[in-house]
Amino acid sequence: MSDERPAWARRLANEREARQWSQAEVVAALRAHAPKPLPEGPSMLRQWKRWESGEVMPSDFYKPIIAATFGTVTHAIFPAAGRRDGDTEVVAVSGMETLDIISRLQASDVDNATLEALRITTDRLCSEYPHLPGPQLAAEGRQWLKRVAGLQSQRLTLAQHREILTLSGWLALLIGCVEYDMGDRAAAESTRKAALSLAQEAGNTEIAGWAHEMRAWFALTTGDYRGILAASQAGTAAAPTHGVAVQLAAQEAKGWARLGDRRQTEVALDRGRKLLEGMPYPDNLDHHFVVDPAKFDFYAMDCYRLLGEDRLAENLAHEVIRAGTDFDGSERSPMRMAEARITLGVVAARQGDLEQAVNYGEWALRSDRQSLPSLLMVSRELAAIVNRDFAAQPAGREYLDHLTMLSRAS
Repeated sequence: MSDERPAWARRLANEREARQWSQAEVVAALRAHAPKPLPEGPSMLRQWKRWESGEVMPSDFYKPIIAATFGTVTHAIFPAAGRRDGDTEVVAVSGMETLDIISRLQASDVDNATLEALRITTDRLCSEYPHLPGPQLAAEGRQWLKRVAGLQSQRLTLAQHREILTLSGWLALLIGCVEYDMGDRAAAESTRKAALSLAQEAGNTEIAGWAHEMRAWFALTTGDYRGILAASQAGTAAAPTHGVAVQLAAQEAKGWARLGDRRQTEVALDRGRKLLEGMPYPDNLDHHFVVDPAKFDFYAMDCYRLLGEDRLAENLAHEVIRAGTDFDGSERSPMRMAEARITLGVVAARQGDLEQAVNYGEWALRSDRQSLPSLLMVSRELAAIVNRDFAAQPAGREYLDHLTMLSRAS
């Protein structure tokens, strides 16, 4: 029988059950996280039952309390809709399509309409990151970076010059990420450094923060766990109030989890959660350099998997997959979903279910849009368990061979 409750109601039940709490125990936990005393007696228990059944949605007062109780942010459990069409916006705001923009770039003067069209074009490219094949996105990004950078030879005001540097910085960040996804580490590091230099010249602390976040990501996937901490702390110092500070806290948490320090992992996760809870809901959830609430579940999933908290990791993996699946079944966040499936594979392998573990592992490797360094890093966690417990079984050996072949090709 299908569960017809709203997604948020199912999640309340799943979060409670993952912690093996009774409904009375979750109400007690709510009281501990509430900013003021909650109603006494059985009324709160009745209220929780109404929420969990989907009969009524919690009010805006209770939503952040529930999120804090489960170690996440309000909009991860109670999402708000928000999708944008970058191509439509370019035309709507500036009246220009791509050919028009390029012809305007060749003029001797740059007007505000052209700059606005370039801003939206850059935004659109950053929003294509989860979906567009890496080589295609890298090529388009480089073409636009060349066009934008070429504007510096034209007559520009000081403000326009700063804007050109800023747009170039965002494009360099995007290109560097895609280069790393495709396994070109040397090019990615050079592009990252260029983005950091552009950020410093433009005085843009947000881009600088993301350049440090990229260094933390590179360190994570190469096993330099102390490097993750150093890069995360440098990025936080550069951009303490921007959304990137949330992702930097998450990268720091991932580093501590891999070093086996549970307390520091939870401290970093909680710092990121509080930062994200206090930020406005993003306009464009698809933008690669926007930390949306659903991303926080993804970060926490990684940490809980490393810490051996299988029930919590499994629950969050299902949430990542649910949040990343569109109404028509298409995948909005294929790279996150691939790592969520490997997490489910790790949990299955730890429970002795080789068939399910390998199914999840292979499913993740089939994704068309991949970040090879991240995918291989998480896949090796599953491979280590398969190699230890199931290497003699044909299904286990086949999965290990497939992963070895993929690693050699990267």
